[in-house]
Amino acid sequence: MAITSYTQVRPAAQQATLVTNYLDFTAGNNDWAQQYLPELMEKEAEVYGKRTVAGFLAQVGAEEAMSSDRVVWSEQGRLHLSYKGTVITASSGLVEIDTDIDGLAQTVTHGIRVGDTVVLSSATKTLKCYVSVAARGTSAGTNDRITCLPYSQAALNTGSVFADDDAISLYVYGSEFSKGVDGQNLANEPQFKSFENKPIILKDTYIVSGSDTASIGWIETSGEDGQSGYMWYLKAEGDTRARFADYLEMSMLESEIADTTATIHDATGGLGVNNTSVGTEGLFAAITSRGHESSGVTGVNAATDLAEFDAMLAVFDANGAIEENMMFVNRATALAMDDMLASMNSYGAGGTSYGVFDNSEDMALNLGFSGFRRGSYDFYKSDMKYLNDKSTRGGSIDTVNAIRGVVIPAGVSSVYDEQLGKNMKRPFLHVRYRASQTESRKMKTWITGSVGAQTSDLDAMQVNYLSERCLITQGANNFMLLN
Repeated sequence: MAITSYTQVRPAAQQATLVTNYLDFTAGNNDWAQQYLPELMEKEAEVYGKRTVAGFLAQVGAEEAMSSDRVVWSEQGRLHLSYKGTVITASSGLVEIDTDIDGLAQTVTHGIRVGDTVVLSSATKTLKCYVSVAARGTSAGTNDRITCLPYSQAALNTGSVFADDDAISLYVYGSEFSKGVDGQNLANEPQFKSFENKPIILKDTYIVSGSDTASIGWIETSGEDGQSGYMWYLKAEGDTRARFADYLEMSMLESEIADTTATIHDATGGLGVNNTSVGTEGLFAAITSRGHESSGVTGVNAATDLAEFDAMLAVFDANGAIEENMMFVNRATALAMDDMLASMNSYGAGGTSYGVFDNSEDMALNLGFSGFRRGSYDFYKSDMKYLNDKSTRGGSIDTVNAIRGVVIPAGVSSVYDEQLGKNMKRPFLHVRYRASQTESRKMKTWITGSVGAQTSDLDAMQVNYLSERCLITQGANNFMLLN
């Protein structure tokens, strides 16, 4: 308790806690009447645990240097010829080809030829046909119409199969020719899809004045970037560096390319006026545009019901059918998946089931699952801190468009690199950063100012950070966003 009643402050001849010799260190008090000096706890309390959210890309991807302003890569097309189209005249079997089966316009010039046998299907009906006329053009329209003669004309005549303007899908399952006629005189070239992405430049800085570097208040720290020990301004620099490292990964997840009508192209700030090259395609944007979203597959939370999860497997079957996949999810989804898997145990509702591997009733019960196998697919589940942290995605109040996790195929993909001029095997996810023989912009750091470096008359030490990078998402058709 502070001593507040006194008449005059004067020193004592010996060390004694008297009312007349106590100095008050409370700010704003002129009487200096505080009984004891405050106890200083030098150790900084780590109340948020590990504060960084980076590390996701390190688990699933790689990093590779690049020297250009953009990255262009090609991906294999589907092996079989499959398209979406519209029935123009049902009675004559006239069909117009619109796009390939994935809805992409790159392969709108179809590969169907006279003599092919095809399967046509609408929302409720299926019909097998012979192609008697196949016109090819460079875009959807009258030049991309084929005539499909049904093997079951009676079904077509009754109008019970297709009607004019019906949306259909069709694929080639073989061919048929009469005796003694010529074979095919048209060849189909392999189809591929070409994609590109561009890097963005990220910057940050940390500044401490020269006076503050000369008068340091020491405190024991333990930071995320290894800056442990007694330090002050270096602790703040370490936090800035760790935060910038997080920005590097978060940008690769969240970034998107600005659309052509966005007012950001006319910004007068750092991006410049009429800058038509703004943004880069991050992971979430790539999956949204070229991959799959669970909301469009199941309509609900695909982690709480096995049947809904099987609907996701059907999507993977229709694409690369990659057997090993990694699931990075938030806490709620991880627990929902644990509950779903635990419910598969016949004893789950009535209590713990005991087996032969020493899991007696006295041992701790593990209610979490790190992986499972369903059908021919293996899934490895892991928490994604970025989706849990309250200061990032975990603190979003948008529950309608919330991202609960992401499913990423394991292994590598084989693509054609147009810069190297050959096929390369790379992880489905990898980061490209700008670099040359003399300059690397992967994670560049330099010091300016008059403190330490002495490069200018600025009475401060300024630590600068810079990186130029982009994310390459190959085979996005094998990815799924859990939303």
